[in-house]
Amino acid sequence: MSDLIEVRRMAEALLHTHLDASWTFAFDNAKRRAGACDYTRGRITVSRYLAARYDDETNRQTLLHEVAHALAGARAGHGPVWKRTARGLGYTGGTTHYGETATELAPWVGVCPVGHVAYRHRRATRATSCAVCSPTFDARFLFTWTRREITPATRLAAMTPRDQSTVERRTDQSA
Repeated sequence: MSDLIEVRRMAEALLHTHLDASWTFAFDNAKRRAGACDYTRGRITVSRYLAARYDDETNRQTLLHEVAHALAGARAGHGPVWKRTARGLGYTGGTTHYGETATELAPWVGVCPVGHVAYRHRRATRATSCAVCSPTFDARFLFTWTRREITPATRLAAMTPRDQSTVERRTDQSA
């Protein structure tokens, strides 16, 4: 588990080393993706929820992935130019992350007839079957979706203790 202050320091050091001063860093509220590169704003972001769960090296790799995007340019995608750039920076991962996501913040929970559970952050727009039970769509394994309430307390519990105390201080000051 990483301290978000340390993640910020690491991010700012990497940006300072590899990018010009117009690039900035910020945390975002993503629940499924680890990081993003916004070419228009010149900003690299990392999910506050996921960064707090990952270790320092995983966060460093996420940041290197996004810095490689910034260096390679928007048209590079995850193609050969981006791959060469990423490897040159010391990035060792793939094109997407397969790490833990913030499932406790997903309002949609699906259960297949066998009992496998899936989480969604947006409502399913079409019938979805369980990929564990069948690698292709199979109506026998349809998920039954239910919506659960994500309360402010749930969101607070998903934060690091330091972020929790910041939110609690702000709440106390506004009361």
